[in-house]
Formats: sequence, C-alpha cells, structure tokens
Amino acid sequence: MTVLPTALSDLGEDASSVAGLVRIESHPRPIATPLVLDKLRSVYLHDQIYGDFCPIQGYVDAPPREVFDWLAHTQSLEEWSYSIRGCTETEEAGLWVGEDRLGADTKIYIRTIASPEAMTVDYHCAWDQGRHLWMIYLMRVVDAQIVFDKPGAVVLWVNCHHPFYDENPFPETAPPERPVWVGDFWDTFAPGHQIELDNLTAIAEYRHRNGLPLTPEWMRS
Repeated sequence: MTVLPTALSDLGEDASSVAGLVRIESHPRPIATPLVLDKLRSVYLHDQIYGDFCPIQGYVDAPPREVFDWLAHTQSLEEWSYSIRGCTETEEAGLWVGEDRLGADTKIYIRTIASPEAMTVDYHCAWDQGRHLWMIYLMRVVDAQIVFDKPGAVVLWVNCHHPFYDENPFPETAPPERPVWVGDFWDTFAPGHQIELDNLTAIAEYRHRNGLPLTPEWMRS
C-alpha cells in the first residue's frame, strides 16, 4: 500500500510555526472560536469590505447555460450595464470598443474571455485605449440547482482594485476636458454594480418568463 505524504509535510517541523496559519491541529475549536468571533463586527468600515475587492452576487430565475451564453456576448453589456453603449468590434479580432457614458467622450475597450466549461465570463476593459486592458470584471454563472436546490442561476461578480484606478496610467489618451477618471467611482462600485446586476436579472427573467431567448437574434448574428 502506497503511503501518501501528509499535508504540509514538505515544511517539516516548520509547519506549526508558519505565521498566520490556523489549522485544527494547532488551533482546536475552543482556541479557534474566539479568533473567529473577534473578526465579527456590528459595523464594518467601507474599506474593510471593499478596499481591494468588490464582490456582488445574486440569483437569476433563468437557465444558467442561457445566462452564460448571453453574458459571453460583449454586446450584452449594452443591455444590462448602466453606461456602456454602442459596442462595435475593432479591426483586432475579439477587441471591441464602445462608449462609457460615465465619462464625457469616453471610449471603453473590451475583450470578453468566456469559458463554457466553467461558465466564467471575464470582461477585460480599459478607458481610452485598447493596448492594456487592466479593468477586469470577473463573473461566474453557477447552476442554482447545485447550490440552492432549485432551478435558475447564481451570478458571482468580483472586481479587484487595480492600482491604475488611483491614477490614470495613460493620460495622453484621455479626452482633454473630461472631469473624471474611472477610479473616482471605486467607492460606489458595490451599489453601482448591484444596480447593474439587478438590470441583468430583470432582463434575463423577463425574457425567460415570456419564452424569449436570453440572447436576442441581433446579438447572435
């Protein structure tokens, strides 16, 4: 019988002294429970929740595969996003450009990377230029039957606070009179994206409820 190595055996005796490591071997439940309780707060600072990450999620009463197929089309952003409009594909295959009406005369470049097996849809975006797409919108569609034991889809969406949100790395590409930068809105990303997720939900559920394909014909062509 082959004896498999145990977890962290490569660390030898150092395993028990790794800083910040909390495992049941070193922290039995009576010791770990106060650590967990100490992390609970009745009030959380905004940066504690949304400092580096902006996660939102929601349930959609529509077939998960159809939700994924719809989101995998870059043009779906014109339907459920708050401000992205007029997307057209550029001469570079897979790279789209549209208008982000959050900023005056602002172009937004988008490359959508979708994985049918994992049902992930990642929108790689940037304002003003398409050479470096650093605004990454990570989305995953989950079959609600698996996680909620009911039909439908769960949509998980995470944004990461890239350092370029703090300062425009390509100022020479920006419209000269634009008063704002996309990073100015970071503190409101969570409620803003929640509005967009609510839009996504409303559209998908309306189409599904009325027997319409979630991905409209014009988007498929």
